[in-house]
Amino acid sequence: MQRKAPGNTVEALLRAAAGPPDEIGALVDELTLETVVPLVIDEIVSRCAPPSGVTATLVLELRRGEGRSEHTFSFDGGELEVTAGRAGDPGALVRFEIADLVTALYGPATRPSGTTRQVESLLTPPGRDPREDSYLMFQAQRPYAEAIQAVLSGCLSAPVSLDDLAVRFGSDKWGFLHWFTQHYAEHFRRLADEPVRLLEIGVGGYDDPTAGGASLRMWQRYFRRGLVYGLDIHDKSTIRGPRMRTIRGDQNDPEFLGRLAEELGPFDVVIDDGSHVNEHVSTSFDALFPHVREGGIYVIEDMHTSYWEGFGGGPPGSVVTGTSVERVKALLDGLNLLEYRSLDEHTPSMTERYVSGVHCYRNIAFVDKGLNTKDAPPPWIPREPV
Repeated sequence: MQRKAPGNTVEALLRAAAGPPDEIGALVDELTLETVVPLVIDEIVSRCAPPSGVTATLVLELRRGEGRSEHTFSFDGGELEVTAGRAGDPGALVRFEIADLVTALYGPATRPSGTTRQVESLLTPPGRDPREDSYLMFQAQRPYAEAIQAVLSGCLSAPVSLDDLAVRFGSDKWGFLHWFTQHYAEHFRRLADEPVRLLEIGVGGYDDPTAGGASLRMWQRYFRRGLVYGLDIHDKSTIRGPRMRTIRGDQNDPEFLGRLAEELGPFDVVIDDGSHVNEHVSTSFDALFPHVREGGIYVIEDMHTSYWEGFGGGPPGSVVTGTSVERVKALLDGLNLLEYRSLDEHTPSMTERYVSGVHCYRNIAFVDKGLNTKDAPPPWIPREPV
């Protein structure tokens, strides 16, 4: 198995950011600025949306005690280049204490952060009439304000729109092919601020090693405290991010999937956006659903292939069996097991015991993991119409 998992350092920062305030500072001291700062810079860059039509350069200064580290952010027409140290002629300075910034990046939204942030203008006034200078300086600072806000927006814990992220990163989960992001937003909202582990089957881009990863980047930004993994049959090792890695493997190989889940799980979210071959969908669900945490969600996309012969499907009422739609229908039956079967006569399967909800929309289903503990209806309730 080819695996490139997020490093232990990032996971340690994620854990510490949710702990007591002193824990972050102690961890940074242990790891050193030289180790932590590059991770923080990569995280900010992965979240930053460079404004179009803006040319501006600023310096981000990170401090811990007497230690200091600077990086230059250069914006130019929707592009961003970051270099170590102070370079060029920056017009603004943004300063953070590193422990405070790590809390802002990785801590819960309810945790106070950004308390040490300082922003300074490095622009030089023209030196003419003060009233004229004030207007000129205000105009000169406008592009820097947009650049500064782009950086700060990547540092803070404000909610982000999945629709906006899908468009920004080019995910097909929004528009034209699908309208999935509205459903994801509804079901993932309660997990957005949690340190989730997410596995998505299907990186995209077919056999091109540099193509794909749009949805993984979307999830990395949306789950700002999460670890994101992408599984694909093709080598996608060039697609990576601060908390995102890809694994090469076959979603129709249950032994491989079991090893994968043991190494990287348990998962809070599994999304099957892989081959969409019905046999593969069933194999992946059987292998991975047991490794979803209680309270987690398993998502099956593109269920329209249940009706396409080329993917092992067929129209309703045909002799074709084992489609993803049929599988979801069976999960609904299992959810209501106690309404039609006595436990004295039947030992519930894993899904009958641990599927606590099934939500279906066109071409997509969300399966909730949790104890299906509703008591059986009392025997005095009539089973025939009254």
